[in-house]
Amino acid sequence: MTAQKIWWAEDFTPGLTFHTPGATLTEASIIQYAMLHDPQPFHTDVTAAEASLYGGLIASGFQTLTTAFRLWQGMGIINPASQGAPGMDELKWLAPVRPGDTIRAVVTVTSQRLSKSRPDIGIVGWRTEVFNQRGELVMSFAGPAMYLRRPENRGASGAQSLT
Repeated sequence: MTAQKIWWAEDFTPGLTFHTPGATLTEASIIQYAMLHDPQPFHTDVTAAEASLYGGLIASGFQTLTTAFRLWQGMGIINPASQGAPGMDELKWLAPVRPGDTIRAVVTVTSQRLSKSRPDIGIVGWRTEVFNQRGELVMSFAGPAMYLRRPENRGASGAQSLT
């Protein structure tokens, strides 16, 4: 077994893009997720969903978000150097995700800088666009994430750039 690459803060340069594989959301997975986390009728009840403004069952936006995040995580981008995130700057649900839709994400590094308070941490800006199998943009989100700097660079101060 080979060791997984560790992505350090310095490895994420603006413009770097990752394309995830896809994941298909089934009717059962949509209903199961919604019953636990977002029990609105257009997510949990096929008949009620048909009468809704969506004209049928749709996935919770939070399910779309967490599915896209899991696809991203599965690529090894979120790894032992990842230190979490202080929040999101933007989240937009642009089109419904329906049973049978396969979603994939395109994740782009938008910025990179040294933390002002913790020189051992880099702040990486991300923009994620989520597409369905027809290439339609269904969701986007953006925000910063914190990553450890390479061990040899920790404790170094000075320039705000990591590269």
